Amino acid sequence: MSAPTTSDIDLTVTQNAAVEVRKFMEAEGVTGEAGGLRVSVQSGGCSGFKYSLVIEDKSAEDDFVLSGDGFRIFVDPFSAQYISGVTIDYVTSMQGSGFTFKNPNSTGGCGCGSSFTA
Repeated sequence: MSAPTTSDIDLTVTQNAAVEVRKFMEAEGVTGEAGGLRVSVQSGGCSGFKYSLVIEDKSAEDDFVLSGDGFRIFVDPFSAQYISGVTIDYVTSMQGSGFTFKNPNSTGGCGCGSSFTA
């Protein structure tokens, strides 16, 4: 597998999710010009990998930097191989509200919604 490039990373943040990201950025005093949302994949979770979302005030040197709706999206090289095709949404239901991840490349998952198998 060749190393991904920024154009290889197809990451979608829905309008609902973008609104929430901007709220979190404002609450933390992070501007969209320099800061943004870090989307990463980490080992662990119920199914082998788990997603992580963190507001950061700047990107790391080796990050892929994508454009969001009023903010930047930072993806590290390890996570980039698992992120392409993912849609991040924010849903509100009777069970609560939070970010959800739809990954067409995952081969399995669990009920928590933030853990997957690749």
